[in-house]
Amino acid sequence: MQYSISKKNNLLEGRIVLPASKSISNRVQIINALSYNFEPIKNLSDCDDSKAMQSILNSNTNSFDVGHAGTTMRFLTAYLSKIVGEWTLTGSHRMKERPIGVLVDALNSIGAQITYLEKEGYPPLKIFGSNLTGEVVELKGNTSSQYITALLLIAPSLEKGLRIKLSGKIVSRSYIEMTLNIMEEFGIKSEFKGQEIFVPNQAYQRIPYIVEGDWSGASYWFAFMALADEGKLYLDGLRRHSFQGDSGLVPVFEKLGVKAQFSKRGMFIEKMAANCTKLKFDFNQMPDLAQTFAVCACLKNIPFHFTGLETLKIKETDRIYALITELGKLGYILTEPAEGELAWNGERKTEEENIVIETYHDHRMAMAFAPIALARPNVVIDSTDVVKKSYPNFWEQLKELGFEVKE
Repeated sequence: MQYSISKKNNLLEGRIVLPASKSISNRVQIINALSYNFEPIKNLSDCDDSKAMQSILNSNTNSFDVGHAGTTMRFLTAYLSKIVGEWTLTGSHRMKERPIGVLVDALNSIGAQITYLEKEGYPPLKIFGSNLTGEVVELKGNTSSQYITALLLIAPSLEKGLRIKLSGKIVSRSYIEMTLNIMEEFGIKSEFKGQEIFVPNQAYQRIPYIVEGDWSGASYWFAFMALADEGKLYLDGLRRHSFQGDSGLVPVFEKLGVKAQFSKRGMFIEKMAANCTKLKFDFNQMPDLAQTFAVCACLKNIPFHFTGLETLKIKETDRIYALITELGKLGYILTEPAEGELAWNGERKTEEENIVIETYHDHRMAMAFAPIALARPNVVIDSTDVVKKSYPNFWEQLKELGFEVKE
């Protein structure tokens, strides 16, 4: 499905009820399964990833298809490795292209029995679940935080606990800290000092849990506000002291012209003057927002140099390539100065006619490019249903704010 998006004016006013955090929802679902806690999680995300996790955890079969759900694939690989039984875990064509060898090697080193059914190092997997002893695993610090989180979530249930030794630069530390903070809410004690994380053997407490709003989802409304002529939006569901690393977007968007103010249940965002001539930022702690900022900065004609993007090539798509290609259609010449970097120095070329933005099966591509509607009306976005992965009612909320969203 394709959507053409436009708005009669560039005024934004209204209230947005943000989706629940997918990252928190999936972590808590694994914790509840490990603690045999059958109390429903309040405000659980209704996105495809979380639905896939919920369906599989409540399934009576031993063969599971996660579709495009990356966190579900990683978290379940670790979880099933310690649940006695024989399991098959697969996913979409793109999922079979996303590496998982680092996690499998780490799990096998502590007693797991996981083999590959097709290509070495990639799903689908055959998992022979058993009682894992744990103890020590060693990983590179620049590995995906989802691998580390998958190990941490099962760590308390391992006979000897788990010590994770990280070498080199640690990327996405905020996601690791979010995992440990959520685990602490369920009574788990841990240590994260220097390059090592230690989680001793202990039991998760069974507690009621309410999932907070999604800061990644909030980022798209910040981008809309940055590109609007004027306006004020209320973003319902954000927590001031959030575990989510993406909450660090507030001071960065202030440079791009968005003022934010917290209330009890959320946040007001308002248009203000931008105070930035070039945006330099290290996205190490919030890589999922790189697309949002790249599109927004280009449309505001603000050159940028982003670093800390080492994990972007193994996401739902190669996001570096996707940004260079799709922003190129709009006339922006982006470059990749080095591995994990993306830049635009202000260089332009003639934009294409009848532009169709490809989403590459990536929900964040669709939502990051949606604010184009305020600068280039009627640009078409392809495969718009990909937003179901994290923000199912995104297009409906756009309509509620007065946007025309046409097939």
